[in-house]
This record gives sequence, C-alpha cells and structure tokens, in this order.
Amino acid sequence: MFVGFGTATNVATVVAGSGLGLLIGHRLNLRIRTTVTAALGLVTLLIAADAAMAVSDSALVSAVDRGAPTLIVLGSLVIGGIIGSWARLEDRLEEFGGWLQRRLTRGGVGASRERFIEGFVISSLVFCIGPLTILGSLNEGLGNGADQLLLKATLDGFAALAFAASFGIGVMASAISVAVIQGSLTVVGVLVGSFLPDAHLAALTATGGLILIGVAFRLLDLKAIPVADLLPALVIAPVLCQLAIAMH
Repeated sequence: MFVGFGTATNVATVVAGSGLGLLIGHRLNLRIRTTVTAALGLVTLLIAADAAMAVSDSALVSAVDRGAPTLIVLGSLVIGGIIGSWARLEDRLEEFGGWLQRRLTRGGVGASRERFIEGFVISSLVFCIGPLTILGSLNEGLGNGADQLLLKATLDGFAALAFAASFGIGVMASAISVAVIQGSLTVVGVLVGSFLPDAHLAALTATGGLILIGVAFRLLDLKAIPVADLLPALVIAPVLCQLAIAMH
C-alpha cells in the first residue's frame, strides 16, 4: 500500500456513505432522522469521553506535576478558544461551507443553505477531530501502516450515511476536509518523523476529546458551541505540556 492509502480510503468511504445516505434519506421521516442524529451524538459523546480520559495517561502524569494535566487541557482550550474566536474560525468554516454549497447545488438558499452548511461543518468536525485522525495519519506517514485509518474509514462511512440522511449533500463535501487535514498530517509524519513524545500526544488527545464533546452537544441539540473556534487548542496543548515538563 502507498503512503496516503488510509486517507484515500477514508475519503472514498465518506463519499460512498453519504451518497447512500442521500439515496435513502427521502425514505426516512423526520422522527427517524432526528433519532439517528441523536444516536450519533451519543456515540460521539462516548468516543469523546474515551479520548478525554487521556488526561490521566501515565506518560503525561509522570512527566508533569500532579494536577498539571487538567491545567494543561484547560489552558489549551482557553488560549486556543481566544485565538480561534479572534480569527473567527467557526464563521470562516461556515463561509467555506456556504461557498461550496453555491457551487455544488443549484441555487439553494434559506433553509437549504443552512442545512448544507450544518452538515458540512458537523461532519467535518466529527471526521477530522479525534485520536484516530491524528494518530492514524501520523502513523501512516511514519511508515507504520494504515490500520488505524482503515478502521476510522469504516466508522466514518457508516456515520456519513446517517449524517447525509439527516443533513444532505453537505456531508459529502466534508470529504474535502478529510483529504486536506489527514493528508497534511500524513505529510507531517513523513517529513518530521516521530516528533511528539507520549506525554505531549496524551495532552493533545485529551484536549481533542473535550472539543469532540462540544460536537456531541451540537448533535444532541443541547448547546450550539462554536467548536471550530477551539481548534487552535490542539496546537497549544503540546506547547503547554512542554512548558509544564520544563517546570517540573
């Protein structure tokens, strides 16, 4: 298999899954679509909670002072949220979704446009945030195989089917996000090598898990958290971890 095979497969499963979802979506009434979306929200919450538990990872706990892992995650989210809000990442992601909608659909406006953007934003965040995205892409770039990304591709394919049945063609457009983000991380793995120690990776994973909880809240219609504004926290987390280690 060539480097990038995992990401290519992931893109294909998202396109295929969302295409199938579009075909059967009209056969599902509003109650079924709402229930499916809620189920995806609950599963996303489970995956997010599992990732967030990396805050107690032994490598991270032993590398920094006691209690520091929680502060690292907190600091990452606060600083990352300030940066993301200042850069208006959530708004820009929605604007990109609207731009894609105008080119991939015929003149959709109003509710149609909002549905496209919501599908694109939510599915992009679900497919592109999490330990499998980061670990799988980096491991493939490091030459350790694409097993993790192939597992993720399978999960994303089923999720895309359900998402597309609820949100429409915007979910298929999220394949672009998968290709860009996972492809970039794979290239980083190839060029840089194993640049993140276990402690730093645990801090990053825990931070990503909490961001995913925000996605779950949106899917469950609990609170519309501007999740994309928190994405810079994924870069801040390893930096704060290194500072904590230096002060330890």
